[in-house]
Amino acid sequence: MSSGGDQRQEAEVSPALHPVWSFEDLFVVEYPKMVALAAAVSGSRLLAEDTAQEAMLRLSRNWAKVQGLQSPGGWLRRVTINLALSNRRRLATEARYKLRVVRSSFSPPPTAAEHEPVWLAVAALPGKQRAAIALRYLEDRSINEIADILDIAPSTARVHLHRGRQALRNQLEDFDPRTRSETFPGSDQGRQTPND
Repeated sequence: MSSGGDQRQEAEVSPALHPVWSFEDLFVVEYPKMVALAAAVSGSRLLAEDTAQEAMLRLSRNWAKVQGLQSPGGWLRRVTINLALSNRRRLATEARYKLRVVRSSFSPPPTAAEHEPVWLAVAALPGKQRAAIALRYLEDRSINEIADILDIAPSTARVHLHRGRQALRNQLEDFDPRTRSETFPGSDQGRQTPND
């Protein structure tokens, strides 16, 4: 016969319930999303696959630790965003160096993103604003999810999203973040979004 104390003790020992992923299943589901996220954050579709592959490699190396987390996908997004921002800074440094050495007008090779005015404008935003916009409009993430992925407070995530949208409104005449499919090419979201 068990007492009430024994039942409480068993409840305390039980692990929190959350989906259990295999690395392979998580890879299949998340890899295309990480490519899109890396492209939006870095502004380079050319480097997006490399960035996503590096993020997946880091996930593989840290799988023993990450698989037990409440949200392995959140960990993966944080790594992808950090890598994309780092790659963007590295490319900017390399471009400045090449400009000095060659003393000519260096321009990176054209990408598909250059044909999308909205994503070009997103690429010009500061890193956290780019990340917040990409998470919101590419992945339909809530403010709390964005905050968790970027490891910031929800109020800070809301500020980055607001400032990013405001900058886009200033740069683009017909920018309307409420209609995602028209405003954000490449987004598969077509419904109205609330003003956060």
